[in-house]
Amino acid sequence: RMIPFRTTAPGARMPVVTVGLILVNAAVFLYQIDLSPRAEMQFIYTYALVPAVYGSPELARHAGLDPYNYWPLLTNTFMHGGWVHLIFNMWTLWLFGSPVEGRMRPLRFLIFYLLCGLVGSVGHLLANLSSTVPALGASGAIAGLLGGYARLFPGAKVTLIFPIVIIPLIFSVPAIAFTWGWFGIQVWQGLGAMNADVGAGGIAWWAHIGGFLAGLLLVAAMGGR
Repeated sequence: RMIPFRTTAPGARMPVVTVGLILVNAAVFLYQIDLSPRAEMQFIYTYALVPAVYGSPELARHAGLDPYNYWPLLTNTFMHGGWVHLIFNMWTLWLFGSPVEGRMRPLRFLIFYLLCGLVGSVGHLLANLSSTVPALGASGAIAGLLGGYARLFPGAKVTLIFPIVIIPLIFSVPAIAFTWGWFGIQVWQGLGAMNADVGAGGIAWWAHIGGFLAGLLLVAAMGGR
């Protein structure tokens, strides 16, 4: 797996929203892992996105879940399934969020981020209406940052690390190639998973697709220069 390590796009002087989002995600995760196993499971099924809750409302009611509670479409984007999941997402948020925030006002950037996460959640929901596997993670919103980054900084460079056994391969690619290459992989994997349980692979491909497209379209409309 290629890991983005650095970008030549200039970051915000004071990326207060990006830092704030990282702190909130970390706080939610620390709270979650401090719960007892039973309380953590209840927390996940209450605030993570379970598509079948909305695809099969009657079954959801029998399970004690509210099919008219749409907050999980947003709250799931502040939850994570483990340390690796959290660290990778937060590093990517820092790397691409700071430059995008620098081109937008803080409040607009926050709204932009939340909207990308929300659209990503809707994308996952529509593609997996029968899934009972809770979806959680900031990757839909972060995909939106990649979409916004692709539009704002197409000429920037992204340095990638590709681990090969114990010797990492480090190289740089144009931002436009990295972001659209990444998006192409999401579409390919998402189409391949259409008839499968996404939870089996652990990746919500359509959240990534929806978030990326939202970021690509929204960033200019919301003041990104």
